[in-house]
Amino acid sequence: MARHVILLRGINVGGKNKLAMAALKACLEELGYTGISTYIASGNVVMSSAKGARAIEREIETALGERFKLDSELIRVLALPATKFNAVIKDRPKEFGDEPGKYHSDAIFLMGLSVAEAVQAFEPREGVDTLWPGKGLIYHQRLSAKRTQTRLNKMMANPAYKSMTIRSWQTVEKLAEMLDA
Repeated sequence: MARHVILLRGINVGGKNKLAMAALKACLEELGYTGISTYIASGNVVMSSAKGARAIEREIETALGERFKLDSELIRVLALPATKFNAVIKDRPKEFGDEPGKYHSDAIFLMGLSVAEAVQAFEPREGVDTLWPGKGLIYHQRLSAKRTQTRLNKMMANPAYKSMTIRSWQTVEKLAEMLDA
């Protein structure tokens, strides 16, 4: 049984697609997953499975659509084996996420979209936004003092955003701690 981080896109955002984490956990248990822990209500799960990542994604997406009243066009599931998820932290740009008082730092995970395609959706504002391509994700940082000037919201209006899910760096670090627990 391998440990995985599961990231759900499109639930509990802006009052849409409400899904209680207790209900999500019960659904995952019914599917046979074990060692399930959730973190905050935005669809972060750490669990164990003998299945591969793509099979997990398909199974959970199908189950969510069948068991809950959700807008399935918004829902996407990303399953990352522990080694891949831990590489997100290990491979981060130097000092990324180290100054939470100065910068808002996010990991933007890609779902069936190449890094090259995803980068085209961004128009970083000089002096505010900085982004670095990673392996299967984009590291994005915005200057906290100028966060209202960020162009991150403009990227969210791009059709490519449907193939991305964003997590704060603090959430990424917490999920890594949960993997190790």
